[in-house]
Amino acid sequence: MGNGEFSAKKLEDDRRKFRWYDEPYMRRMLNLKEKHDPLAGSPQARGIVLEKVGIEAKQPNSAIRKCVKIQLISSGKQITAFAPGNHAITFIDEHDEVLVEGIGGRKGRSYGDIPGVRYKVIKVNNQSLDMLVKGKAEKARK
Repeated sequence: MGNGEFSAKKLEDDRRKFRWYDEPYMRRMLNLKEKHDPLAGSPQARGIVLEKVGIEAKQPNSAIRKCVKIQLISSGKQITAFAPGNHAITFIDEHDEVLVEGIGGRKGRSYGDIPGVRYKVIKVNNQSLDMLVKGKAEKARK
């Protein structure tokens, strides 16, 4: 590739063309995250609890991680969310309204030893789940 006196147009065109081989650029330009993500690109979403489920941890760990199946209000899609904290699952009942966010980890994929779970619960009926677990707040009655 030349860098001569009249090569600016060629360099510009090549840069525009080869940008598409950069995966983060391509995903951003084609809005792929928004298209496949149940939260539609937003950081948090509200949903209704359908049921409580226990998910077995991946090897070499041996535990049952307490999770909930949720139907999102915005899109109607169903997701599984982790309930972090000691006995946090006791504060979540069926038909409660919860707020979920990404759990962190590998580029929006599952976190740690919990297979297939990409989200965590942060609020239950507009009360912080963390405060409920610590005993600093009481669960609101509907």
